[in-house]
Amino acid sequence: MEVILLERVPKLGQMGETVNVKPGYARNFLLPRGKALRATEANKKKFESQRAQLEARNLELKKEADAVAEKVNGQSFVIIRQAGESGQLYGSVSTRDIADAITAGGFSIDRNQIVLQTPIKALGMHAVPLHLHPEVEAKVTINVARSPDEAERQARGESTTTREETSMDDLGLEVGAALAEAGPNAEM
Repeated sequence: MEVILLERVPKLGQMGETVNVKPGYARNFLLPRGKALRATEANKKKFESQRAQLEARNLELKKEADAVAEKVNGQSFVIIRQAGESGQLYGSVSTRDIADAITAGGFSIDRNQIVLQTPIKALGMHAVPLHLHPEVEAKVTINVARSPDEAERQARGESTTTREETSMDDLGLEVGAALAEAGPNAEM
């Protein structure tokens, strides 16, 4: 199916190009989101008459996205979650959770602007890319921790998932010391 792109679409083309895409991609993604029009003669004429307005709107949206990217790029946001001793989360951190944390931090970010290949399922510092506009990207750091104190330690670079392990030799010494204190007639 041939469509006319109304904005830049990654890996597809620039605004104004007529491209051939699979019908499902056009029907389910490009057309409903206003990223493209069907390439009919009437739509081609309509696009040419509105081209200047579309380019001006796109430029304005890009400027707004640049301003937001400049402020949010490199920022760190804390998300508190419960996790096991090994640092594995009992749930996961999704794009909705990240969008809520960034919005609480004073920025207006929609969850579809956050790019996560897989949900975050472990404690720690995670770099998350944001696509604020087809031509504007930014990166934020998400600090997933069990408590605000742990988040501060993680931000300083300390490991919070290490735990002290007791070996069998240590246990043997502890039992021997306890028996020596109890005396020779002590029962176990």
